[in-house]
Amino acid sequence: MSTNPHAKAVRHLARRCPTLKQLIARVGACTWAPKLDDPFTLIVRCVISQQISGKAATSISAKLTAAVGGPPIPWKRLAKLTDEQYQACGVSGPKRRTLRAVCDYAKANRDFLAGIATRDDDLLREQLVSIKGIGPWTVDMFLMFGLGRPDILAVGDYGIKVGVQKLFGLQALPNPKEMERLAEPWGPHRSIAMWYIWRSLDPVAQPE
Repeated sequence: MSTNPHAKAVRHLARRCPTLKQLIARVGACTWAPKLDDPFTLIVRCVISQQISGKAATSISAKLTAAVGGPPIPWKRLAKLTDEQYQACGVSGPKRRTLRAVCDYAKANRDFLAGIATRDDDLLREQLVSIKGIGPWTVDMFLMFGLGRPDILAVGDYGIKVGVQKLFGLQALPNPKEMERLAEPWGPHRSIAMWYIWRSLDPVAQPE
């Protein structure tokens, strides 16, 4: 019997989707391992990762974490950072504003971080996108790589769209509706499918 925690999900995907079955055979066992770390720290990392490479995001996150004496990253300490301190860590102006908005939200909603790991996906989406600067992509990355939610379809991720276009031989990048149609057989393991699609483009890296 396989000891891989994703073996059942991988079998489901291979059985339901011939295209993914071929990809799975090429990539091999799924090694997706969500960080399952401090939730506020994970939100900060997801914000930093917006529209930059994983390598750059890792470097900036490390500098920011050190600047607040982490890990983890306490929101109260992050809220006190100046523009100059953010700049020294490599955090751009728009991301500084988003991180301050996240701190403000945590301060105004003291029950937000408590029990966040047990909150359902829809409620978390509603709460997170209400914070200025956080959109669906950031929420998807947080749910998938931060909380390890198993059925996330990252329709706004450029890499996923490119991967789906190549795998399914589409003439153009798929729109969200087309992505949802193609991914319907993958549920309730769409996060695993996302992992394999990322691997089809880059066998080493994955979003941070």
